Amino acid sequence: MVHESLFGLPELSPVPVVMSLDAQWYERMWSGGKTHEFRRRFPTGAPAQWFVYLTGPEPRLCAVIDLGTPIEGSPRELARIAERASPGEGTLVEEYLARGGREVGYAMPILRVREFAGFTDTDLDRMLDGFRPPEGHVLVKGHVGWRAVCDRLLSGAVVRETTAY
Repeated sequence: MVHESLFGLPELSPVPVVMSLDAQWYERMWSGGKTHEFRRRFPTGAPAQWFVYLTGPEPRLCAVIDLGTPIEGSPRELARIAERASPGEGTLVEEYLARGGREVGYAMPILRVREFAGFTDTDLDRMLDGFRPPEGHVLVKGHVGWRAVCDRLLSGAVVRETTAY
């Protein structure tokens, strides 16, 4: 969906997406050590509203992260972004993005992070018939069950929140 920005220019609405994230990277967002989310594949061209399925130590859907418009680039180019944010991380990002001979990856600026009490796997299994933890990303549009779960998450109280660093 396109709407008008404060400057009268067209602006894309965030695309809601469910993606998994390891706890170590999630905690680095809170400390300011992770300013971009790097992915090998991603729906391009628009900002995203990322519903975070935290993989451990206690798996749960627990946060919403507002991501800016994806930056598309080579693994080496995107690794420089990671290196500026956290010295020494560029090599890890480049290796991840280049895996399997990939030549293009995506870096999405992290704009805001909101954490909620969230839903455990047991909760999700009850709310989504046949729940399986997401691999890669799941576009919420067109998935009635996920849309209901995401709306319910957003209706809960925010436990903690931070904005871009």
